[in-house]
Amino acid sequence: MLVKTKAVVFSAIRYQEKSLIVKCLTEEAGLKTYFIRNAFSKAKNAQNRVYFQPLTLLEIEADHKNKSSLEYIKSVSLAQPYHSLNIDYVKNVIAIFLAEFLSNAVKEEEPNKPLYTFIETAFLWFDNHEGTANFHLYFILELTKYLGFYFDDSDETSFYFNAREGIFVNQFNPDCFNEEETILWRKLMQFNLTDNEKYFSGNERRNLLRLLVTYYQKHIVNFKEPNALNVLIEVFS
Repeated sequence: MLVKTKAVVFSAIRYQEKSLIVKCLTEEAGLKTYFIRNAFSKAKNAQNRVYFQPLTLLEIEADHKNKSSLEYIKSVSLAQPYHSLNIDYVKNVIAIFLAEFLSNAVKEEEPNKPLYTFIETAFLWFDNHEGTANFHLYFILELTKYLGFYFDDSDETSFYFNAREGIFVNQFNPDCFNEEETILWRKLMQFNLTDNEKYFSGNERRNLLRLLVTYYQKHIVNFKEPNALNVLIEVFS
C-alpha cells in the first residue's frame, strides 16, 4: 500500500557499505522501519543519508507491505528544516539522547496522531528557542501522557513517590523514590518551559535523568537506559 505521511527519525544504522536501516515514527502508520538503499551513494537518484539524522522531520512516500518486515521509501523530503538543533552543540547532544530515548520507549505499531503531533511540536519549539537546558526533562515527563503511564499528580502531601504504581504514598517500599527524590520529582512536576533554565542545578538535572529512566523501566518491558545518557550527564556536569 502506497502511503504519504510525515515522519520523525528515531535511528539510522548503517547496513553494509551503502545502505541504512531507519526507524521512524510516522503520522499515518505508526512505527516503521525502512531499508534505504544507496544512502551513501553519489548517484542522482540516491536517498541521501542527510535526511536520516536523529529527529529529522520528513515527508515520505512509502510502500508499506505491513508484513513485519522492512519497508521501502519511494520518495523523501524535509517536512520542516531545523535551524539550530543540528549546529548548536548542547541541543544536538540533547537531540541524540532523546532520539535514542524515543527509540527505546515508543512501541506504537498502530497510528497515534496525538503522539506524533506532540513529538513534532516539541522539537520545533526546541529548535526555535534559547535557554533550553531543561527541555529534555520536560519532554520525557510529558511523553508519559501519550504512552499511557502518566502518574496521579493530585496528592500534594505524601512523602514518597511510588514509581511502579504512579502514585504518592506515605509508606516507603522498594518501588518508591526516597523523600529527597520525591521532593525533586515534585519540582519537575511544577516546571514549565517558560521557567528560567537555572530552575534546576546541574546535580538536580543528573538526578532527575536517573529518576526518569527508573520510572520508564517500571512501566516499559525491557526499557534500555540510553547509551547517550552518560554523554548528556557529562555535558551538564
